[in-house]
Amino acid sequence: MPNPRLVSRSQFSRRMRSEKGSTLIEISLLAPWILFLFVGIVDLGFFSYSLIAVENATRIAAEYTSQSATSATDPSGVACARVLAELSSLPNLSGLSTCSASPLTLTATSVTGVDGQPAAQISIAYRGLNLFPIPGLLIGQLNVTRTVQMRIQP
Repeated sequence: MPNPRLVSRSQFSRRMRSEKGSTLIEISLLAPWILFLFVGIVDLGFFSYSLIAVENATRIAAEYTSQSATSATDPSGVACARVLAELSSLPNLSGLSTCSASPLTLTATSVTGVDGQPAAQISIAYRGLNLFPIPGLLIGQLNVTRTVQMRIQP
């Protein structure tokens, strides 16, 4: 009586030929999901980079506007130039010269801080791009808004 675990060479080659088609079907079923996952990771990375860049630009503008009471309400001056320099690596801001246009809006106001002292408040709204619009999940544009408040130096 032959051992059922032992397989002859001809049976092994027949089994391998029949499994080649199933491997191709499995890969064709999984490939769209792997591509979808890859596209989502790239888009998430782009959104995260935009978020960090806008946070840094808001902090830089707040540091500048908190130097004096006159610079606290001047969003179109040096604060705008510093924000544009910080965000120059974002794709839809190349060639932008003002901070009141559609993809980037900078607002500077003088407010009373939480400690009762005068403070500069900077708000930046950035409208980014989707690298890969995914119907049902990521449609439209990415919007990032950050606000920072710093006490004005006496």
